[in-house]
Amino acid sequence: MTDEPTVAATDEREPVRLADLKFDDRGLMPAVVQDAESNEVLMVAWMNLEAVQRTMLDGRTWFFSRSRRELWPKGETSGHIQHVEDLKVDCDADTILVKVHQVGVACHTGERTCFHRELATD
Repeated sequence: MTDEPTVAATDEREPVRLADLKFDDRGLMPAVVQDAESNEVLMVAWMNLEAVQRTMLDGRTWFFSRSRRELWPKGETSGHIQHVEDLKVDCDADTILVKVHQVGVACHTGERTCFHRELATD
């Protein structure tokens, strides 16, 4: 038995080890953040290995800012934190699903979800 934290896989019932996560050439993977109760998609952000580890240990979401090139805990300045209920990995282990209990709004615009805009069809 190992003490290494694991993340449950969605298509298999065996956990995925952190060492088996597949990050891109920048060391990042997309993180889809979903409301744990309604299943509404709240946001998509980027995680590196340290963000995944901090999220698992802290119980709230941590992401990697590509523009600032640093880790940041969601809600650090706004207070709109995300309490993590569950973590899942897709079948390729290159995208993580984070189920959360959202405090306040998820989007920096003040909307509950970042997915509040319709796509024009013209």
